[in-house]
Amino acid sequence: MGPTRFGALAVAFTLGALSGYALVLITEAVSGTAPLVQWASVGALVAVAGVIGGLALTTYRTVQRDRKRIDSQRAVNLLLLGKASALVGAVVAGGYLGFAVHFLDNLDAQLPRERVLRCLVAAVVGVVIGICGLLLERACRVPRIDEE
Repeated sequence: MGPTRFGALAVAFTLGALSGYALVLITEAVSGTAPLVQWASVGALVAVAGVIGGLALTTYRTVQRDRKRIDSQRAVNLLLLGKASALVGAVVAGGYLGFAVHFLDNLDAQLPRERVLRCLVAAVVGVVIGICGLLLERACRVPRIDEE
């Protein structure tokens, strides 16, 4: 298993953006209005980023800095969580940006401006989730043994 590739993240971001834009079109066609973006959902994303970032930090300290061993099953679980978080962060960032793009031409009205602001904050947090996932993935690498 290799590190997560930039191409995979770009594809995930693009699929997320297309899905976010399509979500607005579909919900407006069905219900007549687009869904609201709540601050609670942004807060949940911040909490996820904090957990993934905390795991990356503790794993880095244990494996890289202190050179301690961790259980192999735990290492695999952390690695998979890191890879999944990187991809999910890309999808979330793309999805919220795709959602926001639909409202960019109506920024003079309060509700579209609010949607765009919340989506941009959520997209930034999605990027942070992806970065934390990549850092967790990197922290799981087995350090090289210095040969003297």
